[in-house]
Amino acid sequence: MIDRWIAEATECDFKVALEVKKPKSWLKSVSAFANGIGGTLFFGIDNDRNVIGLADAQTDAETISRLIKERITPYPNFILAPERDNGKDILVLSVSAGRSTPYYYKADGITEAYIRIGNESVIAPSYVLNQLLLKGMNRTYDALDSEYDFKDYAFSKLRERYKAWTGNSMEEKLFDSFEMRDDHGKLTNAGALLADDAPIKHSRLFCTRWNGLDKSGGMVDALDSAEYSGSLIILLNEGVGFVKRNMKTRWKKTANSRIEMPDYCERSVFEALVNALIHRDYLILGSEVHIDIYDNRLTITSPGGMADGSRIQERDISNISSTRRNPVLADVFGRLGYMERQGSGFKKITEAYRAAHNYRDELEPKFYSDASSFQVTLYNLNYGTDENGVVGEEKVALKQEKVAFEAKKVAFERSISELKLNKPTKDNILSLFESFGYDVPFSRADVIELCGLAPSSAGKMLSKIKEFDLIVPVTEQGRGKYIFIEAKK
Repeated sequence: MIDRWIAEATECDFKVALEVKKPKSWLKSVSAFANGIGGTLFFGIDNDRNVIGLADAQTDAETISRLIKERITPYPNFILAPERDNGKDILVLSVSAGRSTPYYYKADGITEAYIRIGNESVIAPSYVLNQLLLKGMNRTYDALDSEYDFKDYAFSKLRERYKAWTGNSMEEKLFDSFEMRDDHGKLTNAGALLADDAPIKHSRLFCTRWNGLDKSGGMVDALDSAEYSGSLIILLNEGVGFVKRNMKTRWKKTANSRIEMPDYCERSVFEALVNALIHRDYLILGSEVHIDIYDNRLTITSPGGMADGSRIQERDISNISSTRRNPVLADVFGRLGYMERQGSGFKKITEAYRAAHNYRDELEPKFYSDASSFQVTLYNLNYGTDENGVVGEEKVALKQEKVAFEAKKVAFERSISELKLNKPTKDNILSLFESFGYDVPFSRADVIELCGLAPSSAGKMLSKIKEFDLIVPVTEQGRGKYIFIEAKK
């Protein structure tokens, strides 16, 4: 029973006994749980999860309820349940995530709000306290009115994107319906962040391409760097452009096309940067979004952790509900076609990476967050590979495959050398075999492209090599498809 309780607790603390003389030792966790995503306190269990038991669980339960009522304000929602394990009594205090934040510990002449960082309850920093105050008022930063007049700012980038995405010009009334302007002609913070010359100065993007795997050499070792300010649309476009400028794209030819293998999946970069700009915490003054590119990876770091207070590295990426810190900005970006309102950014980042031709399991995108920051790490898909995009055991397999094919090629060349065909035709047949081997079907169009023949000449050549039993039709691949077979002796 106790294991089930512990397993179901998202956040939890263990207290071997109820501390009555110094109740702050556990009441601060009550404050932190109510200010975050909720949590559970276990009384009568030590930190090693050994059940010690309480001497008088009934009296302890009455004391817990009384102290929460006296010292936590506003009064949080909680459930206090007695449990028995192997004849020992314990108490399970489950605190719900609160809506009337912040929840303060108020006693001993102090008033403090707490949050969870890791497995500790700590005093909320000023910017987090501001977040909690806005949450308690059911307000968000981006919806607040700014001091800036709408008439003093231009929105050419916003209008340009809206026109390109919807096909319509952006009418003045849309600034009101998008909650970018209030009834008195003032910009909301969302409007200020989307103005061409955004007046919120800590809305900036710093980009650096480092030489190596870390920053140990300082800016001296930076191969490229840039700082951008202005509308969020400008930051997004410039950030994506910086990454494209500092990455390479390999490619390899296949039978019918060529496969591009970029260092980074552009879709993943785009989604990660959109998330960083839209969901960042703008209450952390003097902060900005950073893109850091190293030889083997790219990181995008934004101010503020998960909006619900959880840690992304402890969550299932494929099943995270949308909690939007800046819903007005998210809505505008949704209307501009930059993001979906369902909040599927994390899933898109990982799925796009997995679909890359040169993806390997060890290159899975990584997500990390704490109370003050969020970071996405995208790995260089080409780092440590050769020009063909293969690494490690793949090189051995490729080499073996290449040796086997060379043997087949020599045998095939020997067989066609004895046929009554002119040299140009034999060369064309050999070129076809080198491209398609015995396994890949090809058509007359492939012969035309590869051998540079006219359609009629390509048809005659196919008829000729068919007479010598070098190819056979492949009906399941569609009409006009052929495959090489071993020549008859």
